[in-house]
Amino acid sequence: MEYENILVEADKDITKITIHRPAKLNALNRQTLAELNLALTDAIKSPAVGGIIITGSGEKAFVAGADISEFSTYNTQQGEALAREGQTKVFDLIASSSKPIVAAINGFALGGGLELALACHIRFASVNAKMGLPEVTLGLIPGYGGTQRLTHIVGKGRALEIILSANMIGSTEAYQIGLVNKVFEQSDLLTETKTFLSTVLSRSPKAIAAAIKAVNAANGNNESGFAKEIEEFGKCFGNADFKEGVNAFLEKRKPKFMQ
Repeated sequence: MEYENILVEADKDITKITIHRPAKLNALNRQTLAELNLALTDAIKSPAVGGIIITGSGEKAFVAGADISEFSTYNTQQGEALAREGQTKVFDLIASSSKPIVAAINGFALGGGLELALACHIRFASVNAKMGLPEVTLGLIPGYGGTQRLTHIVGKGRALEIILSANMIGSTEAYQIGLVNKVFEQSDLLTETKTFLSTVLSRSPKAIAAAIKAVNAANGNNESGFAKEIEEFGKCFGNADFKEGVNAFLEKRKPKFMQ
């Protein structure tokens, strides 16, 4: 199947899915999420596929966030539906996959881009990668599982620091706090990721699937937590801060939030 916004390549038992919107720094829009759902579903179901790599096109960005212009006029109900649909069809699909999925973070991973990486079972990053959840600058919060998965991975304090400050962190700091598993030179990232995944796939597929399921359970996939995130994300769309944050972004100026 041909896609417009992603590239799907098979290399023996590894499928590489590349978000390919270089002019938009691989930002996620509804079509890209729909294509990811189809490609991921096919790869997970295929007996020929053992593992999956998700990466971004080029050397600047993994995924630099969501395509804000698409939801700039959404209301509370539309915002909640946006988060629920994205989580169900893409982010939860990745996290619950019985096949290992590794994020190769080759540049900016911001907002929905970092949430995409967080949903993956393992994260490798290039030395130039920058990560962050800048949603509060738009009057929003992460809506694709970011508040839950980041907390599970780095702990409550670090998660709140990253989310509330909206600051980016580099790959070295991300490694130090456990956000990414390993850091490689840009030129080595995909090769090292494939080498690692090939090693994993030399093990028992049934045992790998069982291990992923068990670790997910131990890691506390808190359904009430995800539901709360969706609810609060949706509420943000009814706030004046959201309108100001998005307008400021689209107008390329600093937002002026009500105090």
